[in-house]
Amino acid sequence: MNLEIREPDDMHVHLRDRAVLALVLGHTAARFRRAVVMPNLDPPLVTVPEVLAYRERIRSLAAVHGPFEPWMTLYLHAGTQVDDIDAAVREPSLVGAKLYPQGVTTQSASGLLDPLALLPVYEAMAERGFPLLVHGEDPDPAADPFDREARFIDRILAPLCQRLPSLRIVFEHITTAQAVEFVRSESARMAATITPHHLLYDRRALFHGGLHPHLFCWPLPKTAADREALIDAATGGEACFFLGTDSAPHPRNRKESDCCPAGVYSAHAALEFYAGIFEERGCLGRLERFASENGARFYRRPLNSGQLVLEKVPWQVPVCYMVSRDYALVPLGAGETLAWSVTSRRAAP
Repeated sequence: MNLEIREPDDMHVHLRDRAVLALVLGHTAARFRRAVVMPNLDPPLVTVPEVLAYRERIRSLAAVHGPFEPWMTLYLHAGTQVDDIDAAVREPSLVGAKLYPQGVTTQSASGLLDPLALLPVYEAMAERGFPLLVHGEDPDPAADPFDREARFIDRILAPLCQRLPSLRIVFEHITTAQAVEFVRSESARMAATITPHHLLYDRRALFHGGLHPHLFCWPLPKTAADREALIDAATGGEACFFLGTDSAPHPRNRKESDCCPAGVYSAHAALEFYAGIFEERGCLGRLERFASENGARFYRRPLNSGQLVLEKVPWQVPVCYMVSRDYALVPLGAGETLAWSVTSRRAAP
């Protein structure tokens, strides 16, 4: 059984830098023609020149993998000015600015404790049609971790939408039925990315038979009902939902430690995971829309013209990938057999 689709795009990925970038970029570039790259490096990319220098590092390594285009994002922080947005808008490779509430995820310490404090910056983004990408979790330390997405909607996102009705927003890696419905209600100017791990697992998987650090991520997986709502959204064909893996590598010795960082690595088999989910729902014909069309249209970019072929050819996920002698990376589904394989790509003539 074969499935041929337009070359897809990953609309949310963490590529890291240096030796890690060299490995994980190959996995992403083998499956996706373009990717929206997150700016939460250490230190974060808070100026356009920093973003463009990172882009060049990506492009220099991507050349060996064939055609691949990184779409870049600017890290918003307390010192971001309207001039920074104007500089970003002038650069075609920058597609948006990323809001990290302070302390909610990896390398978000430079993010915003009060996300609404940058209102003049958001107003400028709305006027210029420059998208705001949000990690949608309330930074209040008193918030229950399983409630942070819902609190973000109520306390931050809904008021922002009311104040700036023309601001274009990507609600990243949504995890709840409430988020699905909120995005639908604002779909004239809002979209959402959905990850493979939030489609594959609900919160019970984190604790089944013991704690599973390689499934730990922010935002946390939620209930079985929330997972069903996400699957319905991803496979339903609606234009406001599209593929974004949030693939985020961390070394094994840090994931399997007394203070585990958040992040799931899925780039090695992202498209194969999505194909399995869509096949289960009898919706393989809608995968192309979710993976290759909706995101590009939201970002007002042309669709890819090349083709990618998935085949029903089983393969076993490695138990780890070695970045270096001291850096083992445990992938999602380590040791498992997947039903689908990416077997060929045909670039545009």
